[in-house]
Amino acid sequence: MAEPARTLAVLVVEDEPVAAEAHTAYVRRVPGFEVVATVATSQDALKALREHAVDLVLLDMNLPDRHGLDILRAMRANGHRADVIAVTSARDLEVVRSAASLGVVQYVLKPFAFATLRDRLEAYRAFRLQLVGEEQLGTQAEVDELLAGVRPQAGATLPKGMGEELLGRVSRALREAGAGRSASELADQLGVSRVTARRYAEYLCDARLAGRTSRYAGAGRPEVEYRWIG
Repeated sequence: MAEPARTLAVLVVEDEPVAAEAHTAYVRRVPGFEVVATVATSQDALKALREHAVDLVLLDMNLPDRHGLDILRAMRANGHRADVIAVTSARDLEVVRSAASLGVVQYVLKPFAFATLRDRLEAYRAFRLQLVGEEQLGTQAEVDELLAGVRPQAGATLPKGMGEELLGRVSRALREAGAGRSASELADQLGVSRVTARRYAEYLCDARLAGRTSRYAGAGRPEVEYRWIG
């Protein structure tokens, strides 16, 4: 049955305190949403679902006590029908496929800017508003339009001058490196300037997906190297 338009209740599930605070603040900045609870474990997530009428869960897939996929299965087994947006650094194809099969409506990879989550929340709210007053859909076109509505339009979500494609390349280079990489080494590997490589590496550090260490090689100023920790 269709529901009236109203503020949508969100449960934030994230074990990393800085990320949890940021995601909660992001949701509160988007009109039409309210955060009813922010929790760090699967046990507290399922407890919050029992205690609150939750419309949407922002779910990290890598929690200390249980994987996000297990939380999804427990939700459905207990009759919780809240929609789920995965907000995670988990990039395994099988995790993405399993999440989709369990009803995850969107999958947002860390790191991301506020605009990324805002666009996805707005697309989700538009999807929910389309349900108001509708008992049945008459045509295939209406079904297609409804399902497409939950996906945001592509747009610039990174800081000005940065691109998703190069961010992905820098992320992949650090993940596959094993050891740390300096900005100069990243620049040589990716065919970009040292300044550009450093900017992207610093962005990943700010997103807590990479870390900085000092590399000492004889006399002189130590060189900063970046290592993937996501």
